[in-house]
Amino acid sequence: MQAVSRRLGHQYIKQSPSISSIYPLSDRYYGGERYQSTLTTKGVGHLVRKGTGGRSSVSGIVATVFGATGFLGRYLVQQLAKMGSQVLVPFRGSEDSHRHLKLMGDLGQIVPMKYDPRDENSIKAVMAKANVVINLIGREYETRNYSFEEVNHHMAEQLAMIAKEHGGIMRFIQVSCLGASLSSSSRYLKSKAAAEEAVLRELPEATVMKPAVMIGTEDRILNTWAHFAKNYSFLPLIGDGSTKIQPVYVVDVASAIITALKDDGTSMGKVYELGGPDIFTVHELADLMYDVIREWPRYVKIPIPIAKAIAMPREILLKKVPFPLPTPAIFNLDLIEAFSTDTLVSGNGLKFEDLGIAPHKLKGYPVEFLIQYRKGGPQYGSTVSEKVTPQSWS
Repeated sequence: MQAVSRRLGHQYIKQSPSISSIYPLSDRYYGGERYQSTLTTKGVGHLVRKGTGGRSSVSGIVATVFGATGFLGRYLVQQLAKMGSQVLVPFRGSEDSHRHLKLMGDLGQIVPMKYDPRDENSIKAVMAKANVVINLIGREYETRNYSFEEVNHHMAEQLAMIAKEHGGIMRFIQVSCLGASLSSSSRYLKSKAAAEEAVLRELPEATVMKPAVMIGTEDRILNTWAHFAKNYSFLPLIGDGSTKIQPVYVVDVASAIITALKDDGTSMGKVYELGGPDIFTVHELADLMYDVIREWPRYVKIPIPIAKAIAMPREILLKKVPFPLPTPAIFNLDLIEAFSTDTLVSGNGLKFEDLGIAPHKLKGYPVEFLIQYRKGGPQYGSTVSEKVTPQSWS
């Protein structure tokens, strides 16, 4: 009996397909030669799909999502996995950085892959089996090891060049930010604008998404403000708070990327400016934060020159001291520069409506996560007018 089993097993191994036949690799890509852009003009609408469309189905999309472990990344991975896509998650940190993502898809759908963003062969390896590349990499502050230009510009350019050589990438989506301009006084916004130009130069069929300030459970604006207000009972307001912004719910941004990915190619080669339905001044957005956490608004207005002077020592010492410096929160020199001018969707730009999406208003569910900062617990606040009983909410 054992002899028969061995013969049958040997016969099965001889007849089974090889890995290379299941996942054919492009000889052109691995031969090291450079070719013209190979992005299809029809998007991914023609891919073979199986199942009813849920997480256990097969959408045909194999997406490498760079920056998937960040704020926007978790919402995008969740929506990709929900439609039955396989998501390759490059990460460079600890093994815990991607744990929360693996629960979002069916078994084997979320594939973490260790990589080095400064190693071209490492990037090629995480992109090898993909037919979609989405770049979410971005940093709003510099560190001793990574500058704005390297993280926001050169990495995006390198990804576009490798995708161009790949031979099987059908869609490339670059996530930039609203207000990115080569003429901006903010190095962060300059580097983001340079990345857009570099990606579109390498891949004219790429899609660029430019979201405004994103709001959500893990955001870096309302959480920062609420944490500061809770600990110190006031909030520094840089300038007079009259700068206009158009914050957007992070889930809407993820939905816009998915919608562009699923179309018939009409979004290829286009730039979308993703702003929320309402325009706020910085002061009004801070008032909304105070309203949700049920605190009396207390502001200390700091003139922009003084705010820059407070933020300057970190920039001077960043690469002169032999140890990492704290991450800047409110007094971030580049964000002070960015918030010194209005950041709104242009009148003639492509918007959510061009993708068939109606973005959520911020007041309500998108900012409910701030109740965790209420000093009296979720049902109470510290202001007299808001000390209500749970029954009055019904």
